Amino acid sequence: MNIDLSGKTALVTGSTAGIGHAIAKGLAAAGAEVVVNGRSQSKVDAALSALDKALPGAKLCGVAADVSTAEGCAALLVAIPRVDILINNAGIFEPKPFFDIPDEDWQRFFDVNVMSGVRLSRAYMPAMLERNWGRIVFISSESALMIPQEMIHYGMTKTAQLSISRGLAEMTRGTAVTVNAVMPGPTMSEGVQTFVADLARQNGQSEAEAAANFIKQHRPGSLIQRFATVEEIANMVVYVSSKEAAATNGAALRAEGGLLQTIA
Repeated sequence: MNIDLSGKTALVTGSTAGIGHAIAKGLAAAGAEVVVNGRSQSKVDAALSALDKALPGAKLCGVAADVSTAEGCAALLVAIPRVDILINNAGIFEPKPFFDIPDEDWQRFFDVNVMSGVRLSRAYMPAMLERNWGRIVFISSESALMIPQEMIHYGMTKTAQLSISRGLAEMTRGTAVTVNAVMPGPTMSEGVQTFVADLARQNGQSEAEAAANFIKQHRPGSLIQRFATVEEIANMVVYVSSKEAAATNGAALRAEGGLLQTIA
């Protein structure tokens, strides 16, 4: 399949590292003009430099804005008033026992993981409907359906993303606009690499051993029995952003390695 996104503008929130950066790279490789977003200008500049080095001639720009706030989203909209593809990827996670999670953490997770996508979808989607083409993708998680007891606040936000994406999809009826969610499972992003390296040091293991043991102990239902790569997640997102995915709408698409033990 030759996915061609030439002529399309794509915004990927939280794309200076990890899954978001891989998505930005995948969309740019497919010909889209990609807007990289992060909270600091230095990280945005570093991400743009890395993408430009990997993909000489790619159409890239960057906007530093904190999309967890209404002000940050407003600044982003001033800089980029129109997009064809919106990837709501910005997100945070942190293991913490339920009884130790204060109100402030619940609100912070909701603002970053949920309200960023709500605000940007509300702003960009009307023009997509008017033009009769657009793609909105929420990067959710297997934790949306298999709530981790060590991150209940995180799981709550990922479930909310599924509800929002499905509700927005209902508004696209009869158009060429689609709204979907992608659910990664355990993925070897930079943050997870640091986590695994810490585990390896604590347990006197190699990083490969620590990663394998984590999956075996904490995600034993995984069918692939490993962490996914960020590129594997990005591949799914690039596809669902394309014209080839026109019949995929309102879906929660799995890229979680078979952790979810259900058929539908």
